[in-house]
Amino acid sequence: MPPHVFADRSPAQPPGGGPVDALISQARRLRGQVDAVRRDARGDASDPRGRWERALCELALHQLNDLDEHLTQLRDGPPPLPAIPSAEPCAPAAPPRGSLLSRVGSAEWNLLTDEAAWSGELFQILGRDPAVPPLTLDELPSVVLDEDRPRLTAMVTDCLVDAKPIDGEFRIVRPDGAVRAVHMMGEPVLDADGGTASMWAVLRDVSELRLSQSAVRETRDSLHRQRHRAQTEHRLAVELQEAVLPPWRGSLRLPRRGRPRLDLAAHYLPSSTGTPIGGDWYDALELADGDILLSVGGLTGRGPGVTSGMAMLLGALRGMAMARARPGQLMTWLNQLLDTTVQPALGSTVCCHYRPATRTLTWARAGHPAPLLFRGGTGRILDTPDGVLLGATAGASYGQAEETLEPGDLLLLHTDGLVPRRESPRSSAAESARGTATAHRLLDLAPRFTEARGAQECVRTVVEEFGGTGRDEDACVLVARVTS
Repeated sequence: MPPHVFADRSPAQPPGGGPVDALISQARRLRGQVDAVRRDARGDASDPRGRWERALCELALHQLNDLDEHLTQLRDGPPPLPAIPSAEPCAPAAPPRGSLLSRVGSAEWNLLTDEAAWSGELFQILGRDPAVPPLTLDELPSVVLDEDRPRLTAMVTDCLVDAKPIDGEFRIVRPDGAVRAVHMMGEPVLDADGGTASMWAVLRDVSELRLSQSAVRETRDSLHRQRHRAQTEHRLAVELQEAVLPPWRGSLRLPRRGRPRLDLAAHYLPSSTGTPIGGDWYDALELADGDILLSVGGLTGRGPGVTSGMAMLLGALRGMAMARARPGQLMTWLNQLLDTTVQPALGSTVCCHYRPATRTLTWARAGHPAPLLFRGGTGRILDTPDGVLLGATAGASYGQAEETLEPGDLLLLHTDGLVPRRESPRSSAAESARGTATAHRLLDLAPRFTEARGAQECVRTVVEEFGGTGRDEDACVLVARVTS
């Protein structure tokens, strides 16, 4: 007869999606054939052999259903947002090694004589001595976990009183203390008057299967928690960064009072690899006397803790600048601040103090790329004063440099994440070469900067040049054009 197809399952399709799809098709085809054999095996309920054949078919169908489910999970992978499973009260112990049939046993309980007949496999599953008489129906609950006894009692009662088939699972405790999960299937055997004369059952040790399913659930739960935590941390870091960085978008002319002297624009370029947000920043601050403080920088690491440290460092930088501290002194105090924090960190920054009245730029750096100055269609790297990374050495001193700017000059500050780090090995020499390569790529943009109509268009040029390079780090760029 043709293989039966479950009503709630679609017919098996020809394998075409790889070896796993082919296995799924074969398993479903075999399941239909086994179900057809099970249907043909329905005969006299009093025939022990017929009952055994049907029971084996039922067990085979359960196994094939499990196989279908596992293969489908293997093909599809874990769901995007798995549900958090409830904890099981007791994990079953690992079953004995052996063939599949060694974990399947049968039993029949005669209600008229109160006798029981067990197969040798059932004695093995329950860990009982075959020389000892098998347990009666009244004694069977004694080996079942307390919390599972009501379930077994209800199944047996429904079978004996209402002639309902048994199909359920419970846990037993072996004499050695090991806990096993057992799946039980059975039916009542009726006498000539329609009364229940006995009950037969097939019991399958499903401990190994349940352990595997529990491991899958725990893994899914762990993945779900990790994904949720990562999403939450990223959202917090983004919100904190947006709250700290200057809220202006597009160009900003400073000072705000009187005639504007600088045309400013900046941009934050997030990592293109989907990694958590880092601690890079850009800032432009108008001081009380009309001078302007420009800075870019960043802390090593990623996540909310690093973003929080960046906010603390930037807040300290602004406060000390408002107290008229010069760039070199700012670096010294920031280094002391990082050196005394509860969670030490490393950072780099460049700070520029610009005085519009004299167009004097005074700047200092801490392990950071030097500013680039563009004038007359060409660009150059400003002479670099000494300055180690913030937090690297206690009591470090930082030098200052000065530059007189001219109307039309363009100053560019940037962090070191514009070029992917993974393109070269992580070494001091490689980092230096990487920084030099970044600076030269920026200097090559001098003709385009000359043609640009403002600072915002210059920033847009940098984003076009570096925005699609597959950066594995965040980056910031700040452009200031002298207007007068």
